[in-house]
Amino acid sequence: MPFRPSTQRLLLTAVQTAVAAIMVPTMASAATTPDPFYQYTDGIPLTDIAPGTVLKSRTISVYVAGLKTSYKATQIVYRSTDAQQQPAANVTTIFTPDCATASACPNKNKVVSYQSFYDSLNPEDSPSRAFAGGKRLPDLLPAVETALFGSYVKKGYTVIISDTEGQKANFAAGPEYGYNTLDSIRAAFNSPQIGLSQNAKVALMGYSGGAIATEWAAELAPTYAPDVNDNLIGATFGGTLVSPEHNLTYIEGAPIWGGVMPMAVVGVSRSYGIDIQKYLTPRGIEVYNRIKNASIAYVLGQYGNVTWKDLVVPEYQDRTKLLEYVNAANKVIMGTGGTPSIPLQIGQGTGGIWEGTQPSPKWGKGDGVMLAGDVRTLARQYCAKGVKIQHKEYGSSHFLTIANWLPAATAWIDDRFAGKPVPDNCASIAAGNPLDPLVYAP
Repeated sequence: MPFRPSTQRLLLTAVQTAVAAIMVPTMASAATTPDPFYQYTDGIPLTDIAPGTVLKSRTISVYVAGLKTSYKATQIVYRSTDAQQQPAANVTTIFTPDCATASACPNKNKVVSYQSFYDSLNPEDSPSRAFAGGKRLPDLLPAVETALFGSYVKKGYTVIISDTEGQKANFAAGPEYGYNTLDSIRAAFNSPQIGLSQNAKVALMGYSGGAIATEWAAELAPTYAPDVNDNLIGATFGGTLVSPEHNLTYIEGAPIWGGVMPMAVVGVSRSYGIDIQKYLTPRGIEVYNRIKNASIAYVLGQYGNVTWKDLVVPEYQDRTKLLEYVNAANKVIMGTGGTPSIPLQIGQGTGGIWEGTQPSPKWGKGDGVMLAGDVRTLARQYCAKGVKIQHKEYGSSHFLTIANWLPAATAWIDDRFAGKPVPDNCASIAAGNPLDPLVYAP
């Protein structure tokens, strides 16, 4: 079953998947049997193991939407780092060309690290599990994504797809996404089974939740993984969550995207060890219990009437009074972890009203879930530090912008591998929103 990427088919399938998620919110997840592959049980403590070290690996037959394909992939358990700087084991899936000699695989050392938008609070929804045979509704999301990275698999590139949220599914915890992404690339280079040249070139790519991982990997690479940074040639991302605190205000009460607000609160709280339940109202506890292990596939369209004030006890309805929240929210603002040393290509929609999200009186237009003004400011900050950026806004919504971004993104990646001059429109990027950290105000 070959991958047949098509922008039109991608758009149709993405919309159909979103509609299906909205129409079947009560569909129960199929029972899953724990897979021992995901457990690190060796006697050596992870603290004594370097990030990116291969802990174990296996070869799988690849499944797409629950259907077995003719493709094989390597899955690697590797050492990484979580949001609190603690060692963790994570999993990545790597597609490599099937060839007997290096000359038969001219593109093998062209590496695309594709970051998935699987967006979930349940580790069972990770792309590695979907590719290994998943047959649940959330497993449709990685299937849709074959249209984004499938062309590179067909052309014989090496394609890396990590479980960016880690094995606790810490949704929206940007730095953790970045660590997991960078260490998955390290693991690919460290694996004899993958067989990459140490001079192989790597491009980063991701949309929406995948943009979180892509951008954070780009900004963290110079300091967290300078060895990987030496191999990076560029990063392209679209539909980007720059400052989650701003987005909570933008999507609160939105008919489709409103549920991402409590999802992000749960995910970021979990990643930074915050017991969010002690701040919740009875309604908040109810919502928490419903979504704490949920995929976005079960959340879209279900929480349009939920606001922060519904969820949190009266004394913390002003979020700046909650110190733990302020500290965590500031840690996940993009641009606070460093500055990329590679060129960037960024696409962002502004037609959120198409998906029922009104422009924010404070933060302006977005694509329905991500704010265009935040993205512009991030780009301008990087431009001021010498990063070459190609930035473009589209008048479409989040679901639809992916069809605009994808052709530009793939062409941009192809040009980076070809060594062509890097486009840069920094001078024409309009001003955006301030990205100042929250200030604790007890």
